[in-house]
Amino acid sequence: NVYNGDIGIITDIDLEEQRIEVTIEDREVYYEYGEYAITIHKSQGSEYPAVVIPVVMSHYMILQRNLIYIGIKRRKNKVVLIGSKKALVVYSSEK
Repeated sequence: NVYNGDIGIITDIDLEEQRIEVTIEDREVYYEYGEYAITIHKSQGSEYPAVVIPVVMSHYMILQRNLIYIGIKRRKNKVVLIGSKKALVVYSSEK
């Protein structure tokens, strides 16, 4: 019962079970490590301590330089690009 565009607040991180509790509206939702993300478009106007951006060729239809730029601008302290150099070249060459 979580839909694209829902925004939640992390209310607990269980290191042993490796899961995160998120409150979305008035309900608790649990995610296993690695099961959650927010789109760059949804994050516009916000800042986050760290941003991780996948840069992969399987998303070649949306590879755009301004998307990477917006993602980088969302970070306060750290940004990590994960993927391939080839995909980053495609990103940087798009108009």
